[in-house]
Amino acid sequence: MSDSAAPSFNPYDPETIARSNRAILVGLQRPDETPEEAQTLLAELHELVSNLGVEIRDAVVAKIREENPRHLVGSGKMEEIAALARQRECGLIIFDDALSPAQQRNWEKDSKGLRAIDRQEIILDIFVSRAKTKEAVLQVELARLQQQLPRLKRLWSHLDRQRGGGAMQRDAGETQMEMDQRKIRDKIAKVRRDLAAVVAQRATQRKQRHRIPLPTFSIVGYTNAGKSSLLNRLTGSDVLAENKLFATLDPTTRRLKLPSGRAILLTDTVGFVRRLPHQLVEAFKATLEEAVQADFLVHVVDLSSPERAKHAQTTLQVLMEIGAGERPIITLLNKADLADEATRAEALATHPGAILISTRTGEGITRLHEMLEQCTTEHDLKVTLFIPHENYALLSKLYASASILSNKAEDNGVRLVAILPKRLEDTFMPWVVR
Repeated sequence: MSDSAAPSFNPYDPETIARSNRAILVGLQRPDETPEEAQTLLAELHELVSNLGVEIRDAVVAKIREENPRHLVGSGKMEEIAALARQRECGLIIFDDALSPAQQRNWEKDSKGLRAIDRQEIILDIFVSRAKTKEAVLQVELARLQQQLPRLKRLWSHLDRQRGGGAMQRDAGETQMEMDQRKIRDKIAKVRRDLAAVVAQRATQRKQRHRIPLPTFSIVGYTNAGKSSLLNRLTGSDVLAENKLFATLDPTTRRLKLPSGRAILLTDTVGFVRRLPHQLVEAFKATLEEAVQADFLVHVVDLSSPERAKHAQTTLQVLMEIGAGERPIITLLNKADLADEATRAEALATHPGAILISTRTGEGITRLHEMLEQCTTEHDLKVTLFIPHENYALLSKLYASASILSNKAEDNGVRLVAILPKRLEDTFMPWVVR
């Protein structure tokens, strides 16, 4: 029997294209969640979607006791959401929770053409739009291919509308899908090889940095907490620092000279977010290794966010996942200029030992410098050295790997006061003078 009576669906129709850029957002409230928690997550989804230029026409929270295997929500709620989407002239329904490939196919079939996607696809799309360097592009491509592979059947569902049900046509569709799966697997293998080459190059760069044995600090935190702004404030650099999610995908390392003359390496890293797709955590492990390899972590928390406690928890959880959970951490409560005294006091009680800072006004930067100094003193030693002229080659190594506080040329050599990394202590001890 032919499917010719089924509603026509033309993905190239102008109105269809317009509807596909208009969306209804759907959040879920489970029995162990409060309405406020569900609304907060929905608001974060709203911000994520807004980064893609999608027009959001409505948002709803669906209360569920347990997940429905067919549509994630119950059939009655599914019909209610689909009706709302058609009423708002939307072709897109975006869930804050993950949808399985089967649930996406069921939504598009049972709603007669409404497209259903989830938070993970939104985050992937944002990463695609932000990726600039070769490494970031490869990492995002790997995550996208891994996410796309189990969803191929959904992409081939248009055959169901076109064929008359014959076995020959079904076999052709299935064969084409198998060919596409093989192509994607081949692409995944190639991207993995290319990414491995980039990772090896980054490891070489990291090894070169370790030849200049300065203490290393990685700035970590929830997306849009102000990490790049902190790097810019401390080092005078001009790293992109926009008020939007995932503005930074690639790690940026800068040398920072502290007031005492000591030098450290400071690295800005990609921000974290709740419900970060597993594929992205895996794909970005190469980038996140900067946090794993650092001597210290600088955890930036957005004090102005009502969700700061959960944002901090998410960051610490991801750090544990990538093997950086045991690193010493300096916690910074950023955007203190936007918080009242009660909020400040509550946050300091929640994060003992944290420092209130503002990258905009400069509040707390002096205290942060002092904390960085305390950390570096565990890794270095202040010494006076006399390098004879015949050992002049040592001077270039000293200038590259130590902080020189003063130097004075004498008849037989150069006298220097330097802050020496402990790992070079044995190398220069023969030239230490009292």
